[in-house]
Amino acid sequence: MAETAASRTGSVSRKTNETSISVSVNLDGTGKSKISSGVGFFDHMLDQLSRHSLIDMEIEAKGDLHIDDHHTVEDTGIAIGQAISKALGDRRGITRYASIDLAMDETMTKAAVDLSGRPFLVWNVAFSAPKIGTFDTELVREFFQALAQNAGITLHVLNHYGANNHHIAETCFKAVARALRTATEIDPRQADRVPSTKGTLV
Repeated sequence: MAETAASRTGSVSRKTNETSISVSVNLDGTGKSKISSGVGFFDHMLDQLSRHSLIDMEIEAKGDLHIDDHHTVEDTGIAIGQAISKALGDRRGITRYASIDLAMDETMTKAAVDLSGRPFLVWNVAFSAPKIGTFDTELVREFFQALAQNAGITLHVLNHYGANNHHIAETCFKAVARALRTATEIDPRQADRVPSTKGTLV
């Protein structure tokens, strides 16, 4: 089990005409993060993702912010997803499934994950305003779509209720983080097995 845990890191560098992004993750970390995307609200959300998943993350993203935040947010989601997929490897020994209802003040959001190797996003979250500060609220979904597709995660996110758009977005990131924390953990009862009757998750 120790060897599996020691190897659960992943790094990705991704460069396009629109963005240049480098990401490193450690699934067996303590939630330490070093994040710079040039988008303040997004950095705050990524810090929550790292802190509450206990996945150490180093993220440096430079993008065409003179156009808007879209490419930077989406491509960062792609890179984080790819890094997590690398860190999971053949997904041997993981708990695989997790879900949580997460409360923050007046808001409640549910996240459920299956680290299945089969990417899928079900998104049932509505915002009452197009922006949180200068950040486009539609980019929250874009980030999780990119993350799920590239990490090989089945991800369902449902906002039960909420009034404050900042809280709604933050509960999405925190709930997904807490679900990832559980699902990525090594299950000591099956530490040497892939958690599937097929014998593979990838």
